Amino acid sequence: MSQWTTICQDEQLSSNLGICALVDGHQVAVFRVKDQVFALENFDPFSNANVMSRGLVGDLKGRLVVASPIYKQHFDLASGQCLEDDAASLKVFPVRLYEGVVQVMPTPLVGHVAEQVA
Repeated sequence: MSQWTTICQDEQLSSNLGICALVDGHQVAVFRVKDQVFALENFDPFSNANVMSRGLVGDLKGRLVVASPIYKQHFDLASGQCLEDDAASLKVFPVRLYEGVVQVMPTPLVGHVAEQVA
């Protein structure tokens, strides 16, 4: 059974900025938007580079997204789906704020949108 991996203290994760963490051998991009945290794979399928944690976070048509820092495709933070290309998506990892720390589960979610875990 997978276990939660502690990434950092809650106050170390700045709003609207990403960080990269190694979780069970996977590079994971972790983002905070206000009181929500999101975790996506760090690999950009368009540039074939591990750069998503350096992407710009924002709101696009009512969806929270991260823009690839290289080719600027937008990925939904909750689902990992690329807004410009239906065939492209990023893996989404369960993430939570727990007792003052940010934690990620090493097994990506499959087939549904990430929910905030208390």
